[in-house]
Amino acid sequence: MRLLLMSDTHLPKRAKALPERLLAELPGADVVFHAGDWVDTATLDLLESHSDRLIGVYGNNDGPDLRARLPEVAYVELGGLRFGVVHETGPAQGREARCAARFPELDVLVFGHSHIPWDTTAATGLRLLNPGSPTDRRRQPHCTYMTATVSDSGLTEVELHRLPPR
Repeated sequence: MRLLLMSDTHLPKRAKALPERLLAELPGADVVFHAGDWVDTATLDLLESHSDRLIGVYGNNDGPDLRARLPEVAYVELGGLRFGVVHETGPAQGREARCAARFPELDVLVFGHSHIPWDTTAATGLRLLNPGSPTDRRRQPHCTYMTATVSDSGLTEVELHRLPPR
């Protein structure tokens, strides 16, 4: 099962559209994750209409229209792995322990907010993934998103994709 992970698209404030390279990944993805800060409903509509399955949450920059359609935290089981999606996880220091305590039932937590890619594993085995942002790199060298595969051996082929400068 192929996964596509993104967050913090901030459309149309930080970019006018999602990058073509990211959009080209949609047909090959069985499940698309978006960890919040969509900003516009058009992006939600686009991903819903072009995804086999979309798992998304609202972020701190999302207004009432998005909050009415999306949860603050989403949960899904895929191939025997328990996933959670949330926008905000707090400061980087102590993140693994804090998230492991908040989400003890999960195998993987996808999060956003910082625009900083993140891939670590807590002492409990919880894998934490932040795909960064495909449209707003902030202080990062590149805009980014992630792909991964769920297989019999768990979560594999986790890859951070760096987008070329716009």
